[in-house]
Amino acid sequence: MNLLFAIDQNTQEIIVSESTKGSNKINFIERIRRQENDMLFNAVSTLTSISKASDLDISIFKAMDKVCQMIYNKHIVSC
Repeated sequence: MNLLFAIDQNTQEIIVSESTKGSNKINFIERIRRQENDMLFNAVSTLTSISKASDLDISIFKAMDKVCQMIYNKHIVSC
């Protein structure tokens, strides 16, 4: 499973979902308030900014995605 991250700017929450590689189906996992994990919120915000760049560098995007996944996995363990 691949983790997917998004930011809901209205509620200041991280939306965490998962999808099987090659699948179009996305399964919602949870929402995390910014106050619960500000570091993850900032990392996902950076990931989002990278994805919107006109000169998207996929290697940088993948590296930042790994950072988000690492922070999220640490978040799960600490909860």
